[in-house]
Amino acid sequence: MAWEFPYKNKKTPSAPPQRKIPELITTPELGLSSAQVKVRMENGYANVPVEPPSKTVRQIVASNVLTYFNLVFFILAGCIIAVGSWRDLTFMPVVFANMLIGIFQELKAKRTLDKLNIISVPKSIVVRNGARKTVNVNETVRDDVVIFTTGNQIFADAVVVSGQCQVNEALMTGEADEIKKTVGDELMSGSFVVSGTVRARLTRVGHNSYVNRLTLESKMAKNRKQSEMMDSLSKLVKWIGIALIPIGALMAVKEIVWLDRSMTEGVVSTVGALVGMIPEGLYLLTSLALAAAVIRLAQRKTLVHDMNCIETLARIDTLCVDKTGTITENKMIVEDVHLLREDRYIKDDIRMIMSDYVYSMQDDNDTMAALRKYFNGKQNQRAVETLPFTSVKKYGGVSFHEDETYLLGAPDIILGESYGAYKEKVDFYSAKGCRVLLLALYDGALTDEALTAEIMPLALVLLANKIRKNAKETFGFFENQGVKIKVISGDNALTVSEVAKRAGIANAERYIDARMLTDEGALRHAAREFTVFGRVTPDQKRKLIRAMKDEGATVGMTGDGVNDVLALKEADISVAMASGSEVACQVSNIVLLNSNFGSMPSVVMEGRRVINNIQRSASLFLVKNIFSIVMAIISLIFTLPYPLTPSQLTLVSSLTIGLPGFVLAMEPNHALVRGKFLPNVLGKALPGGTANVILVVGVMLFYRAFSLPDEMMSTICALIMASVGVIVLHGLCKPYTSLRKALMLTVVAALLLCVIFLRNFFTLATLDYGSILVLLVFVLLAYPLMGVLMSLGNRFGWRYRKRFWK
Repeated sequence: MAWEFPYKNKKTPSAPPQRKIPELITTPELGLSSAQVKVRMENGYANVPVEPPSKTVRQIVASNVLTYFNLVFFILAGCIIAVGSWRDLTFMPVVFANMLIGIFQELKAKRTLDKLNIISVPKSIVVRNGARKTVNVNETVRDDVVIFTTGNQIFADAVVVSGQCQVNEALMTGEADEIKKTVGDELMSGSFVVSGTVRARLTRVGHNSYVNRLTLESKMAKNRKQSEMMDSLSKLVKWIGIALIPIGALMAVKEIVWLDRSMTEGVVSTVGALVGMIPEGLYLLTSLALAAAVIRLAQRKTLVHDMNCIETLARIDTLCVDKTGTITENKMIVEDVHLLREDRYIKDDIRMIMSDYVYSMQDDNDTMAALRKYFNGKQNQRAVETLPFTSVKKYGGVSFHEDETYLLGAPDIILGESYGAYKEKVDFYSAKGCRVLLLALYDGALTDEALTAEIMPLALVLLANKIRKNAKETFGFFENQGVKIKVISGDNALTVSEVAKRAGIANAERYIDARMLTDEGALRHAAREFTVFGRVTPDQKRKLIRAMKDEGATVGMTGDGVNDVLALKEADISVAMASGSEVACQVSNIVLLNSNFGSMPSVVMEGRRVINNIQRSASLFLVKNIFSIVMAIISLIFTLPYPLTPSQLTLVSSLTIGLPGFVLAMEPNHALVRGKFLPNVLGKALPGGTANVILVVGVMLFYRAFSLPDEMMSTICALIMASVGVIVLHGLCKPYTSLRKALMLTVVAALLLCVIFLRNFFTLATLDYGSILVLLVFVLLAYPLMGVLMSLGNRFGWRYRKRFWK
């Protein structure tokens, strides 16, 4: 809800206050004992998060009850009670209903998300009592020895005590360089391991760690970015809330002093004007629709980290995907080995070399898993030095002794200028969709920044991924929906292009090697013109997405690897596969817990349904608000009595706005979301609000001219507003479905029942013959007037709204 009162943010789970205890440095193989862990838990050195993963029950209740507008409603109710007009309190049951519905729906969403969070909670491998143990990251303590490997995010500040690795600190510092970490080096929380494995001792945990200090500073700064829709709603609510005070004061003076009405009549009219101005259901509708979307996505094994991303999801017009794990299945297989030095090396020689290579490497990824499965011979020699594969270098290596160093990776990268002699063979296999790795003997050191020493190519290792069964249907769906697909991969561009063609991606033949993109201009041109990008570094992925965003695209990114992390963070909305790296899941807005890219269409459709329906329903709410604000200003300028009571407005808003708004908000709606939220909604609401003002002012002038009773004038105005509400609803329900027909019949029937049988409850007077004729004339004018206003809006307002779309 908007404009909440501040309340204490209860932390769960809570940590005991810290009592100083000395640091303990244990051996990497032993770690802490269970007793030592318990001491640190009891003294406040557990890695407790700075904020709970979701709102507590108390926070949910407070956020729905302690709001600015609820305070206004209770003050207005107190004024009504003070003058004894009890029947004009009919707006309060709606207020209580809004609070209860909001609390119930948020609690339901909390229960659903908490179950998923238990499944997806980050875990860590620690060394305790001399053995490895898997625990939740919030169960680790200071001085714990933790094993960090490729794909792990550093969750607390630490220092390396054994091993070495490459880390990327771009999420914290913005610098995309990979940094080598060895014994004694510090690991910054929030960074992630690109390659290698280390054991590290935690030095700062919980609120003391670097990443959690940033989180606390961010919360204090209150600079969390809202989605365009929520930002528009917040501003609307804010300005209406500010306007209520001076308008309310002037209305009370005008009714009681200037018009010399009784205290009861003056208070009731003023309250009626203010109740109509408050968008009490609009923010609730939006919150409920978003919460319902989160629940429906959770039921489809999709975890939403940020509710604001639902809107962005609906606006995606460009989707960037990686090859492995998205177009293809995660599982990779070695298809064959092609010898390049048959005169010196036979296949058994290559198998022996590769068996020693995979035994020496600690990398834990799909490629290495496939290599280990295929080259499963016994180990013949131990490595003296290893170079883990990284997405930047695109090769790895092993040295067994001074004269025997092997490299394995991208042929074009390893061979450099000598690649031309082997290009035809590599392209032959790449055109079949194979991933081609080169095994080469290197007469240099693994620490060489450039491969300048002599290289002897030994063999090509051919790997393949199966294209996902539903890939063609998935990409066909996005093409039909007008969503562009961009494939961004670190693999050979020809290989990626061939795989993309087989998956049915449009324009997959338009591919480029990202190494050719040497400057910003070339990169931006490529982002516009090409579909497939090969040999892309992690930083280039981020720059490509940034270039697409600069062109006005709403960019989504799916990925599962460490090399995707920077791009996932840069995209407007990021989607990770749960089977991928830990850090990719943690930085993404959405996690597909079933790791099935085929579920993306339903995820996008859910976003579109929610935002389209919120826009449609919001226009109903703003019809009343536009009328009430304009009518209050007119009544002040011309010193006219406000024509409606709170009870009458409650009848109109409940049946022609509240009920239809919530029903329409849950309907299927898969159209691409375009334009800005507020201009879209105002464009649909203005004709109805303006028609209400024109017709009600007409009735008021008619009755003032002939000095007819205020009660009848008020009743006619209420019924005219109800008629305009039905006309607006009719326009929103087209084309009619069975649900919309039932909704329209229900609204009309409920209005007739209330007018006939509940007149006194809603302060509706009995109309005489002349008043009935006046009512019929103005009701008959309503439909053609709406038509004229909508035509004028389409003719003169279209260009205005179009500017907001850009």
